[in-house]
Amino acid sequence: MSSNTLSAVLEKKIRRLCLNDFPCGHGSWRKTKDSAAGADSESTDSLLDLLSCHHSPWRYDDSWSPQASALRKLAVLSPQHLHTNFIYSYFTTLRIVDKGVSAIDNGLLKFSKLEELVLSANKISEIPAENLPSSLKILELRANRLSSLNSLTGRLPPCLQYLGLSHNSLASHEDVSHLTGRHWPQLVCLDLSDCDFQDQKTLLEALSSLPCLKTLVLEGNPFTLAPSYPGFTVDRLPALSCLDASWISPEERHSFRGLAEMSELITDTASATVNVGRMRGILDPLMSVEENAPDFPVVSFSYFITYEFLSHETPGELNLGSEAKFDTASTAHVTEDGSCDTDLLSSKKCERETSKPDTEVCVVNTEGACSDAIRVSSHSTSKLTWSECMDFSDAQTYVVSSLGDLKKFLNQGLYLRLEEEKVLSWPAVSEDAPVTKNSQTVKEKKGGKGKESPGKSGSTKDKPKDKKKKSVPELVQDAPIRTILGSAHVPLQSLVKGGQKVNVICDLGVLHSESKVEAPQTPQKDLGKKIKEDKKKGEKESKQREGSDARQKNTASVKGKGKGKKKPELDVHTDDSVSVEVSVELERWKSASEAHQLVLPH
Repeated sequence: MSSNTLSAVLEKKIRRLCLNDFPCGHGSWRKTKDSAAGADSESTDSLLDLLSCHHSPWRYDDSWSPQASALRKLAVLSPQHLHTNFIYSYFTTLRIVDKGVSAIDNGLLKFSKLEELVLSANKISEIPAENLPSSLKILELRANRLSSLNSLTGRLPPCLQYLGLSHNSLASHEDVSHLTGRHWPQLVCLDLSDCDFQDQKTLLEALSSLPCLKTLVLEGNPFTLAPSYPGFTVDRLPALSCLDASWISPEERHSFRGLAEMSELITDTASATVNVGRMRGILDPLMSVEENAPDFPVVSFSYFITYEFLSHETPGELNLGSEAKFDTASTAHVTEDGSCDTDLLSSKKCERETSKPDTEVCVVNTEGACSDAIRVSSHSTSKLTWSECMDFSDAQTYVVSSLGDLKKFLNQGLYLRLEEEKVLSWPAVSEDAPVTKNSQTVKEKKGGKGKESPGKSGSTKDKPKDKKKKSVPELVQDAPIRTILGSAHVPLQSLVKGGQKVNVICDLGVLHSESKVEAPQTPQKDLGKKIKEDKKKGEKESKQREGSDARQKNTASVKGKGKGKKKPELDVHTDDSVSVEVSVELERWKSASEAHQLVLPH
């Protein structure tokens, strides 16, 4: 007999009761009327105390059966009754939880009066009906390894009132065919929670044939994520009193009346809406820019949230649609003037981007099994410039037809990340106009007191319109530099357990801003040096006219600038963490009339 069978585990439990050993059973320790009192004998009351006293070494854990303690007391009071058949027939309740039981063998039939059998958290893969006692009324098989109910084809317990099959991999139409009134005529309570049933109409069609069914638990199945749940179930099973541990009120039953007749509206699809709201806590990135920094490059910052979610689109559609959209958005600023080479931009993009969100990625469960991989599509909110409170107001609705994948995704939760996009802009290099002219014009615009060049004074007076046009040089933008500033995880298990909405404020942590903005090593570096040299030449004449006090101030400014280069500023920290408002809501029909109004014809 294998040690992992149910009868083997039960035999070990019964042996540990020590029904024939002290203080139970027959023995010299028992004081009788005919025997003389001695130090080696105990009264019946003393022997019973040894069984129940908390500090007694003979006290026994009877959590596996309430009859265990009663049987030990009987072994003290009337040990002559303890024969084998009596012991087996004495048990009416057995609870063997997490003991590694892998098979229900025919040894269970010896327990002829067994009414309750709890076998939760074991390794049972089949339920041989011929090995179940006919007296059984409660059968609990929660969290086992059941993948099929095909073994329930023989003689079933006719008086079974409770059947618990939750947390098992049951999903096929064959499994549904074994959950009918023909098999379970007396079944009152059925627990199918956290299984993998996806076809709601087929399952409820079978359950409607159970004549005595009053309590039903279905939460955690993929089909419960559809908008028609629980309304369709309430209307389809009019005799049901309790659904998912909640009593069905007359008002609820009235509101869903007629939904079962709208079969064309009942589809195995789910609709989830993800909302990204306001974000707070980011420091102004321009606070860390040095006052004496060069005019170029011009640096701009923007922020956005990226997350992955399931989509009703096929993987091919995701690649052709969302990926192309992302590439267009990321290169729109770069190609605005049309003067950049495509290959050069692509190479810059690969070098500059710290993180690039994928448009289609593969999310795998914690065990890393390839069979549990889930295809998701990436979504990014609009890019906002900095403010103390940035309101993305981003709402995306996803219609998912694979409810099994949606259940896995919700159990894993939603992962989102905060990204910063930095863009460096440089003056465009023009062959017609020299660089020094554009640089000097920008200087004049920023300072407001720049002087005209002697050789160009006449031409600028004659053509003021041309001067206005050339005062703002064209800017060429580098590929965006994307950096992940923080990430967060949003648990969504409550949606699988019957919840409709998860509304949280995600804590993205305390972020660090850069000490200063430096120009990257790009081909525009030489251009920046030329601009700086031209600025120095233009300022030379004005410096010669200033007094000694002004020269001292300029000298101090130069020294301060040199010190800044030797000792760069430390990273700026913020005590307040960055937070963003996120909500995920499943569509649920509140009534039959609402369902008829919301569902549009396809």
